[in-house]
Amino acid sequence: MHKLTACLLCLLCLLNVTGCKSSKVNNVQNDSPIKLGMLAIEDNLPFFIAEYDGLFAKLGLKVELIPFNSARERDIALEAGEIQGELADLVAVALIKKGGTNVKVVSLGLGVTPQEGRFVIMVASGSGITKPSQLVNLPIAVSQHTIIHYLAEEMLKEKGILPSSIKLQNIPDLKVRLEALLSGTDVKAALLPDPLAALAESSGAKAIIDDTTLSVNLSQTVILFREETIHQRGTEVRKILQAYQDAAISLNDNQQKYQDLIIKKARIPKPLENSYQPPYFSRLTLPTQGMVTKVITWMVNKGLLDKPYTYEEIVAPGYLEP
Repeated sequence: MHKLTACLLCLLCLLNVTGCKSSKVNNVQNDSPIKLGMLAIEDNLPFFIAEYDGLFAKLGLKVELIPFNSARERDIALEAGEIQGELADLVAVALIKKGGTNVKVVSLGLGVTPQEGRFVIMVASGSGITKPSQLVNLPIAVSQHTIIHYLAEEMLKEKGILPSSIKLQNIPDLKVRLEALLSGTDVKAALLPDPLAALAESSGAKAIIDDTTLSVNLSQTVILFREETIHQRGTEVRKILQAYQDAAISLNDNQQKYQDLIIKKARIPKPLENSYQPPYFSRLTLPTQGMVTKVITWMVNKGLLDKPYTYEEIVAPGYLEP
């Protein structure tokens, strides 16, 4: 009897030790920071402000904002598991999934309304172009097979210009594209986002199609995470979105407070430092089925996807505050 009791006690101790070890492993995993890939663009300003104001720490989060010089470098890091989330666009999300990395969108960033996140088709000073119809068969500098390519075709389509009448010139680097447009030698038209579009205007280029003035909402950024992060650390994902939302409200209410941070983190060009206004950030919400379907259909038609993803394969609901 004593032997049986002793065996049971040993078994209980072993189970307790095992349980403690498992619990410790889980704690170590959850104590590790969630790493988010960041480009120095205005779309990421709420993340930078959340870090600046200590909002992550106030919510009991460990978050590291990891800087990248290009979207490609950032996406490779996400695919390798070196970061767990990022702000990108729906074209990038679908291409990451196609490459074999399971990711899902948990919210829109900019682009809840057409006025958020400005993209403009610009023409060089002295080009003589004054209306969209003059862009037919004129090479437009873009980054092909990206959201910029998609926007160029959709913006022109809204003005009655079909893709078959469009010529595109591939210049992926934004700064090179801007400089080529301003020189007016080899590039007569280009699609640029703010603040580079605003800089181009201040330097003499002319805006021909501004997506914030269209009747349809074409451009959105999205916040995405690796699916394993969503499943294992969903509470933290929810709190990260809360911090982003709180920071966006602070930015909307008091841009002057963050002026220096905006200039630095969004790389506002020096000529615009005293005049540039960042966009208004709407309350976080999920992308609509229409937003997702429109982009995915375009990608299938361009041969970028073999088959379409469903809305459920792209979007993970339930991580936003009610």
